[in-house]
Amino acid sequence: MTSGYDWDSGESLIRIDDPAEVDDAFERGEGKLGTAVIGLAFNCSLEEASPRIVRAMQLLDPAQRGFAFTAAGAAARLNGTLTPELYAALRAEGPGGIADNAIRDTLTFVPFGQLPPWFKWQTVRMRVLDKLEYLWTRSKDAVGDTWRWLRRRR
Repeated sequence: MTSGYDWDSGESLIRIDDPAEVDDAFERGEGKLGTAVIGLAFNCSLEEASPRIVRAMQLLDPAQRGFAFTAAGAAARLNGTLTPELYAALRAEGPGGIADNAIRDTLTFVPFGQLPPWFKWQTVRMRVLDKLEYLWTRSKDAVGDTWRWLRRRR
């Protein structure tokens, strides 16, 4: 039985809307499962896509793992929330690595009041770090401007 999806190139997988097909692909050990779960994030309910996204986050291929985290970010954007399993998987991976964009998408598109406590803390932490980076950049600019002004005055 042929599925109609091109698992070799991965081109048609962004349109996949059958969670059972992705389950079968996991069993067959297909190589483009990260791409497929992005399709599920776009075309299925969050409850259907979530367990498959979490499973794809455990893939050995770094590119396909990255696509799984992209799917989590897309799910946050589309649904305004995530499942407890997706929150847990993102928290386990943590910011600063492969999950960073998915965590930032979650913080952006899920209302603050609906976030689990760890994500609320990340929102505060990232805002403080962004503000400190802004102030550091401004101070470097001010020092550079002052230095250039002093050099012209010699």
